[in-house]
Amino acid sequence: AALDDLVFAAWDPLPEDAHESAVHAGVLDRSHLDPLEPFLRSLRPLPAAFDRAFVRRLDGPNVKRGGKREQAEALREDIRSFRATAGCDRAVMVWCASTEVYLERGPAHESVASFERAMDCDDPTIAPSMLYAWAAIMEGIPFANGAPNLSADIPALERLARERGVPIAGK
Repeated sequence: AALDDLVFAAWDPLPEDAHESAVHAGVLDRSHLDPLEPFLRSLRPLPAAFDRAFVRRLDGPNVKRGGKREQAEALREDIRSFRATAGCDRAVMVWCASTEVYLERGPAHESVASFERAMDCDDPTIAPSMLYAWAAIMEGIPFANGAPNLSADIPALERLARERGVPIAGK
C-alpha cells in the first residue's frame, strides 16, 4: 500500500483531535507537528473503552458506557463502521495507549469461555486493552500491543487468535 492509501482511526477518553493531543503531550517538538497539523486535526477519537482503575492518572469524558461486554461489542461495531466508511480492505490495530496497571494472569484469562464469561460479569481482571484485543481478533484484525500490559498475551486470547488465524504480537 502506498502511504496515501493509509487511513487512521483512534479511540481516546479525551476528545481532543490528534494535533491538540500531541501538542499537549509534549513528546514531539512543534516544528515536527506543525507541518502535519491539517492531517492531525482531521483525526478525532472515537469514545474509548476505558476504566480509570487501570490508568489512574488519566480521566476523560469521551468514553463508552455499559459493561465490559457492551464496550467490547461497541468496539467491534466501531471497527466495522470505520472499515465500511473508509473502504478498507485490510486493517491492523496497535495498542499505543497509556500503560495499564500491573495485572497477573488469572482464571478469567485461561480459556475463551472463561474470558467471555468474565466480560459478561464485568470481572475486574479484564483490562480495557484486553477488550480491544478481543474485538480486533473477533473482527479478524491483527493486534499489536505497544505497551507492557497483560493484553493479548493470555491463553484465552492466544487461543482465540489461533482459532481465527489472526496474528497478535507485542508486549
